[in-house]
Amino acid sequence: MRIIMLGPPGAGKGTQAQFLVEKYKIPQISTGDLLRKAISEGSELGKIAKRTIDQGILLPTDIMFKLVKERISQPDCSAGYILDGYPRNIEQAESLKGNVEIDAVINLVVDQGVLVNRLTSRRTCSKCNAVYNLTARPPRVEGKCDACGGDLYQRSDDTVETVEKRLETYRVETEPLIRYYDNLGLLKNIDAGKGMNATLDRICAVLESL
Repeated sequence: MRIIMLGPPGAGKGTQAQFLVEKYKIPQISTGDLLRKAISEGSELGKIAKRTIDQGILLPTDIMFKLVKERISQPDCSAGYILDGYPRNIEQAESLKGNVEIDAVINLVVDQGVLVNRLTSRRTCSKCNAVYNLTARPPRVEGKCDACGGDLYQRSDDTVETVEKRLETYRVETEPLIRYYDNLGLLKNIDAGKGMNATLDRICAVLESL
């Protein structure tokens, strides 16, 4: 089962990917994690990535593709994988096409008003980085982390203005992938506005019908 997760910030891609990891025993692959690992290990690709990032340049499509290709060739991906946050644009999608098998592209669809509310309601622990949501998953004690008692704060990228900018960036850079994968017959739209469990049920129903 080889899946790409699509959806705007706040749609729940990371959360749903973790549920699918547990259910289907396949790894979630995040390009951010891949980059950090390659750089920390000092691999050849990691050295190239570090030099590029240090120069303030976006990583070339071919380097990102090599990182992903190398990762999915590992034994734990033999039964499938979940690509989370990749591809981000048409150029990256084209690099995958014909080189990497994909069974379905799960596109989480959520109304913008819901997205803004979800993201601006997010609070992060200043000590252990646990994440809460004031509407969906509030802390037991207001302003305090359930796990360590640390103070909760709102990250600078969770304000209304910043959230709206992030959503606009998504529309410009990543949303074209929806039509791209729809034209390839791989797109599966999932209503992700009705809660985590309902969303997971819809995703599983789609995947198990493939």
